[in-house]
Amino acid sequence: MMQTVAVLGAGQMGSGIAHVLAQQEIDVVLFDIAEDQLTKALAGIEKNLERQAKKGQLESADIPAILGRIRTTGVMDDLAQCDMAIEAVTEREALKLEIFRKLDIIVKKGAILASNTSSIPITRIAAVTGRPDKVIGMHFMNPVPVMQLVEVIRGLATSDETFDATTALVARLGKETAVSADYPGFIVNRILMPMINEAAFALFEGIASAEDIDKGMKLGTNQPMGPLTLADFIGLDTCLAIMNVLFEGFKDTKYRPCPLLVKMVEAGYLGRKTGRGFYRY
Repeated sequence: MMQTVAVLGAGQMGSGIAHVLAQQEIDVVLFDIAEDQLTKALAGIEKNLERQAKKGQLESADIPAILGRIRTTGVMDDLAQCDMAIEAVTEREALKLEIFRKLDIIVKKGAILASNTSSIPITRIAAVTGRPDKVIGMHFMNPVPVMQLVEVIRGLATSDETFDATTALVARLGKETAVSADYPGFIVNRILMPMINEAAFALFEGIASAEDIDKGMKLGTNQPMGPLTLADFIGLDTCLAIMNVLFEGFKDTKYRPCPLLVKMVEAGYLGRKTGRGFYRY
């Protein structure tokens, strides 16, 4: 059974993963190279736990113990004795490959190395390690404490033992597993990102305003938020990165990124996190 899990990257996804692990009495070592990001992550986790307590989802008295299970560090060597490492850094392949090379050297033999990548092939990530049988995709949905799905992706060499241990951890976290073959975008983003990209094309081509595109999809297909609002929530840089992975992986023009999406990312209009995307915040 997993007792200590490392989480690499203290952004929105990494802090959410650390939150749900600690809530299930798993010790967490949260790693990030930016100390201020670690401080921000802990404050965010505490705020979210307090929100859960107000909703009656946990006891306020349990919050200090949950936070006490999360240790932060900026030194990767501190992850050496973890039973599993979950990488949740920016969706850039070169960065992820560099991290997995280092993890393979640092983390104890037998430990599972998982990636929270939303689109990059697990087989390619596993190939830079000396333990491809221990590498697996574990794609959480955002926000992690709320969303119930985890996509689990086996690389070509992922062992049954690694798969079983990973799906057991998903169940322990109270979440559901959806198993995907190792192809770009997996299940969710293979379907979701082309929809967001097509919404960007509809705006780019002047078919409708952003507000009417979102209204059409919300009221016409009963989605909780429109695709352009969702893109701003995810981050336009992340959406573009995933579309590029799909386009490069399949060489099919139906996955070509919308020029408007490309231009907005180049301008630094990344959505909620920068105060401006398809909407202003």
